[in-house]
Amino acid sequence: MRRPLATCVLVLAGVLLGGFVACAEEPAKAFPGAVGFGTDTPAGRGGQVLKVTTLDAKGPGSLREALDGSGPRIIVFEVGGVIDLGKGSLSIRQPFVTIAGQTAPSPGITIVRGSLYISTHDVLIQHLRIRPGDCGLAKRSGWEPDGISTSGGAHHIVIDHCSVSWAVDENLTASGPRYDGPEATTHDATFSNCIIAEGLRNSTHKKGPHSMGSLIHDFCRNISIFGNLYADNNQRNPFFKAHTTGVVVNNVIQNPGSAAVQIGYPDSEWTGRTLLPAKGRICVVGNVLFHGPDTRKGLAMVGNRGEVYLEDNLAFGVDGAPAAMTSGDITVLHEKPVWPEGLKALPATEVVAHVAAHAGARSRDRDQVDKRLVQQLLDRQGRIIDSQEQVGGYPTCELVRRALDVPKTGIDEWLARMAAEVE
Repeated sequence: MRRPLATCVLVLAGVLLGGFVACAEEPAKAFPGAVGFGTDTPAGRGGQVLKVTTLDAKGPGSLREALDGSGPRIIVFEVGGVIDLGKGSLSIRQPFVTIAGQTAPSPGITIVRGSLYISTHDVLIQHLRIRPGDCGLAKRSGWEPDGISTSGGAHHIVIDHCSVSWAVDENLTASGPRYDGPEATTHDATFSNCIIAEGLRNSTHKKGPHSMGSLIHDFCRNISIFGNLYADNNQRNPFFKAHTTGVVVNNVIQNPGSAAVQIGYPDSEWTGRTLLPAKGRICVVGNVLFHGPDTRKGLAMVGNRGEVYLEDNLAFGVDGAPAAMTSGDITVLHEKPVWPEGLKALPATEVVAHVAAHAGARSRDRDQVDKRLVQQLLDRQGRIIDSQEQVGGYPTCELVRRALDVPKTGIDEWLARMAAEVE
């Protein structure tokens, strides 16, 4: 099944051209106003509506049961609260899926002690919170969950208005095999309007200290990252590796540790390979960086090695003085190497207020974690943490139910109205 097209306009031109142009087509967007690479996905549009009716990690009516299905499907929620995966994970392996977290009753859906993995195409996820945490395990014990991660040839993936924190590996990442080329790994994907925060530092990762925001793995192409809050992650805010392309637009990076926006690759990963690495090529436009108590002195907005188009970015040290824009072997481009159609960057001077008001799941109905993270941004506070227990522990709340009257027609408009109520 291919991504359907919204309209088909026949332009008859027999008199002038002796023939006709059969079709001028514009693809529908994942949701009204969606911009970014891959947002021309239909996701689950036109498919079966599946209701999540339990917070259980598995079984009838669970989110897992809905994700394990096949065919186009729109997943809505008649429950709100916490889904505890108990050191498990959820996977999306079959394409054409919409997860509409905005349909849940307040306080929405929070997934803890586990991850969400995407290894297919045409997926839209909105208004979920993912908070894996350390599960109370010993440091370096090998529990290494991401928050949300794509893999393989995943494409046309949109993660919008989600909150992802306390991962042990990366909070939100686009990944796949390193050496198999762009079609074998994630491409045409957008991470927008999310809170990506507090990757755990000295935690259960077997390699030791970690704390990462977003990794854009080798060969990932056409990745849009915009309107997000990156807060209190040591590195990868985000990190584009070899052969990558993408845009980093209108994000706020608060209290990074040793790196903010990164581009580059370790030579050791390519030693002995016939295929040689190539520098990534990205646009970095309209972002704001605030150094914090954990930030390495002198940290630049963009570092390491790669080709970068820079425009209208702001970076500030802890004293409020301007910070460096680049460090390392950065080639500054004079033209954008890639740019999503329709994406218009806000001026950097407006970005903090916009992100504070709109980023994360259910920005009008934030949980205590997101409220704290946004307030810390406004107060220029926050620290890199080793465990969720340092900031109040896993969220708990009572199960809330609300029956949904899903319309038989106009579901796109219905979902958009419900999203507007919580954004």
